[in-house]
Amino acid sequence: MTAPLLTRRAFGLAGLSLALLARVADAAIPAGRKFVVIVCRGGMDGLSVAAPVGDSDYAALRGGLALGDEALKLDATFALNPALPSIYALAKAGEARIAPAVATPDRARSHFEAQDVLETGAPGVYATTSGWLNRAVGVMSAAGKVEAISVGPTAPLILRGPTPAGSWSPGRTVDAAARLPTLLQDLYKDDPLLGPALARGLATETLARDSGADQGAMMAAGMKPAGAGQGRDTARAMGVSLADFLKAPGGPQIAAVSLDGFDTHANQAGVLAQRLGGLDALVDGLHTGLGPAWKDTLVLAVTEFGRTARANGTGGTDHGTGSTALLMGGALKPGGIVGDWPTLKRQALFEDRDVYPALDMRSLSKGLLADHLGVDRRALDTTVFPDSAGVKPLLGLA
Repeated sequence: MTAPLLTRRAFGLAGLSLALLARVADAAIPAGRKFVVIVCRGGMDGLSVAAPVGDSDYAALRGGLALGDEALKLDATFALNPALPSIYALAKAGEARIAPAVATPDRARSHFEAQDVLETGAPGVYATTSGWLNRAVGVMSAAGKVEAISVGPTAPLILRGPTPAGSWSPGRTVDAAARLPTLLQDLYKDDPLLGPALARGLATETLARDSGADQGAMMAAGMKPAGAGQGRDTARAMGVSLADFLKAPGGPQIAAVSLDGFDTHANQAGVLAQRLGGLDALVDGLHTGLGPAWKDTLVLAVTEFGRTARANGTGGTDHGTGSTALLMGGALKPGGIVGDWPTLKRQALFEDRDVYPALDMRSLSKGLLADHLGVDRRALDTTVFPDSAGVKPLLGLA
């Protein structure tokens, strides 16, 4: 697939034009390097993304949400969700790794606060109004122009700030409506009346959606059911289109993608399979579309927090702490898990409910920026991630 032509509006965020996009940049980034950050909003359940099937406490703790033989085995401890076959193929080729038990410094379990800390890179909530990826682009642009692009109807906070960045909206491929329940749950989580009522309503809606009640009518109309090949095809096409932008002469070297709908309070298995399938297809399209440029590319998929280790009463999980980040790309060094696994023993859980946050998200991001893009330590500690000198970059990944 070839990326659609950009309109003037497509780069309206920063007043960019096709002429500017086509101009060959004298970038500070090492020649050909690309970096893509995918923000999975809603609190993606790390224990379902990369299940620690070899952990002796996993099956009993997860109950009905535990993955079995269908999981895609990575090593003696971890296996990927079966909805991630393309990422699994990359892992078997040494081009994908997992970072379990990763978290931002925020512990409030609020979508609003956790997404702010994730995307600003600040040590606390609402400490700054610009995103860490935008500031990283600004640092690199000091030695030569670096182009960046966001994918979605609005630029995510991670790429907002004083450094100009382009934007491209693929239309319906970004599910903006999926974010509303997430925000409402966050807003009413402490309300004794509205909180439980909203949770019950969303659980009922999820059950109806996943029960297949509407599948016959959709198929009779010649449509594929939601979550089937149609969704993967659309997400894959978005990945291919983004790849076309990234590999164009003078095109952007940095990209941010925002995906919604990972807040799985009810019927998690079915809902998350669809969301992970879309993420997998997006990465597959990016990998295929980049072709030879994939060897110089790194992709980081992150979320604002993980989810509870135990399931709730509606087959879902609630807001947690440690989650799992995915690292992918031809520029990634082969290896095992990134960081340490704290285990799921009861005494190892955070507040007796969540995966313990053993790896600081800033440490992971700093390491990738340093190894792959050459951002120096002082800039990482002070500008890109303010007041973070005590958080060492996790080096040696690229």
